[in-house]
Formats: sequence, structure tokens, C-alpha cells
Amino acid sequence: MRSLVVTYTSSARQPAPEPRPAWARGTESPSGGPESSAASSAVNDSNVVPITAAHTTRKGASRRADTSPTSLETSAKGKKSTPTAGKVRADALRLLGCVRIATVQQMAQVITKEESDGRLYVRRAMVELAELGLAETNGKVGKHPIWNLTVAGQKALADGNELPQRPKAGTGAKAVRAGFGPHGVAVTDMILAYTDTVLSGDRECLTDWQVEVNHAIKETGLSFNTDAVLAVPTKTREVRLFELDNGTMSQARLAKEVWDYERYAGHRVWEGARGTNGHTYPFWQRHRYTRSERFPLLYVVLAGKKEHLLDNRRQALTADVKGITVAVWVTTLPRLQRGEPWHEIGVDDPHRRRERYPEPAGR
Repeated sequence: MRSLVVTYTSSARQPAPEPRPAWARGTESPSGGPESSAASSAVNDSNVVPITAAHTTRKGASRRADTSPTSLETSAKGKKSTPTAGKVRADALRLLGCVRIATVQQMAQVITKEESDGRLYVRRAMVELAELGLAETNGKVGKHPIWNLTVAGQKALADGNELPQRPKAGTGAKAVRAGFGPHGVAVTDMILAYTDTVLSGDRECLTDWQVEVNHAIKETGLSFNTDAVLAVPTKTREVRLFELDNGTMSQARLAKEVWDYERYAGHRVWEGARGTNGHTYPFWQRHRYTRSERFPLLYVVLAGKKEHLLDNRRQALTADVKGITVAVWVTTLPRLQRGEPWHEIGVDDPHRRRERYPEPAGR
């Protein structure tokens, strides 16, 4: 294992571009970098299922499905061809299965990359999916309807072998009806921006995202939802964690959300069925991210306010989490969309973390 950096810095720097790595190779370099609603459904505290392109269309899958959300096909003459209705429907279902809720504008950005024409294709496809009972709207952000899958739509994805089954993943309908739609749309904006600016527009990575992923430790009562988890394994970490603050929580609450990750990372449990051999291990490393040598990087994205207010919020968060022993990177949504540098406000330090969270009491 490489030596750990224990110095603290809050200066902005641009992480080096990182190719899409495999399990067995690649080095870790932070790439570019919550408001988890109670109305949102969450998955159990088990290993996050990495969803890769290998889970997409294969023998026995839906005939209308394509391998991944892609741009318009290019003809032999170099002109973009009109996407088929079936392909747009399949891509829209797949995208909603990953990000949970989105507007037509967001889906068109991924599926067709055409301005107004692309939105027309997607809008028509969503009307058809609604008529089939596979998608629905339950609210708006501004003038734009927010779309989500129905339970039947989730089942269609599972039946088509498009994505691994997530039995306890919610459709997002309750969250939108409860008024949390703008937050979910902002999370989708974050995912699309990170894909474009950090992952170099790799659309296959869109199927590697999960939203509203629960992290819990029953023994301590700690439980929180991570807004988004990206399964892009490197040599030392198998996922990246993302929290988006849409400007609706207090600064103190935002800081607590970040400190919860250190509490989660610091919890240790006794080795053995009865804990009798005198050794402990990190809970997360044995029961959650089993292929990681280090606790996952946490990326915090600030949105929902004017940019100068977001910068003030970033500076306040930097002060509030000073000395934290997990790796934390922060930026604003506008800066992420422009591909600007992230700010490192926390460094992974398992040695200091263990001193801060000693052996669990009792055996």
C-alpha cells in the first residue's frame, strides 16, 4: 500500500484525467471530485452493484434496446441520421433506471445531443412510454415536467436484462410529489456534468451510477443516503461517493452530512463470529467496499444559489470540516459544468482515523 499523505490543503487543483480503469490495474488520482430526502427510497447496506456495459443488451434482451445511451448515429456521408423511436424509448428507460428522475432536456443531452430536434424526439418517446405505463410525471422544475419510471418501467428494464435488479430502489415518484424534484434534477445535472467533464463524455459510464444509496451501521444507529455512487474501480478504490447540496439545508447540517462519512469510515468491528481473537477491522472494508484498499473519495457539489454565494458556502464548509480524516473534494455545479478545478478539503488518513475512533467497546 502506498504511503498516505497527511498534510491538509484547501487549495484548488485540477486532477489529472483518468481513463476508465479495470479492477486489476490503474492508479488512484482524484478525478474532478446532500440532501437526501426522507421521502426517497434507498437500497440495503450491502455492496453497491457495479453496473457496466456488460450488463446491457445481449441474447434474450429487449429487441428495442441498444448497448448504451449514445448520440445520434452517423451515416456513411457523415450526416446524423434520425434515431428510431424504439431506440430513443430504450435509451430513455435505461437512463431513468440509472439517474431515477430527469427532464426531457437532460435526457436529450444524453440520448440525441441535438438541440430542439433532440428534445422533440425524446418528448415524443416519453409520451409513448407514458401511454404504455412505463414512465410518468409527478411534478415540474420550472416549466419542465420531471419524468420517472413506474414500477412497470423498472420491471421492463429488469426483464430486458438492461440493468441488474435493484428490488428496493424507488422510482422517485414519492420524492417528486413531496417537493424534492428540484434536488433530484440537480443530482442528474451533477451526474451528466461529471460524465462530460471528468469522464470525457464516456456515455457507457452512465450505467455505472446509482442514486440514493443507503449507508448504515445498525450497532451505532448511523444511517444516511448518498446522493450518487459511481462504480468506476481503480487500483485502490472501487467506487466514488457524491453528495449534492441544492442550497436548502443549513451550513451546520451540510457539515454534519460530511462528518457522517468519517464516522462511517471509522467504525470498527471485532474479527471472528464471536469476536474472540482480539483483532478488529474497518466495517466498510469487510461489509461494504470489499475490493477497496482505501475509503472511497467523497465529492461534494454545491448548487441551488448564485455562484458567489456557492463560493462562500464552499469556504465555510472547508472551515467546518478541517481535520477530517477521509478524502473530500468540493466544487460548485457551475464550476463542474465548466470543467474547472476541484478543491481538496479533506485527506484520507486511516491512522489518525483509528486514533479518533478506537476499538469498539465489549466483545
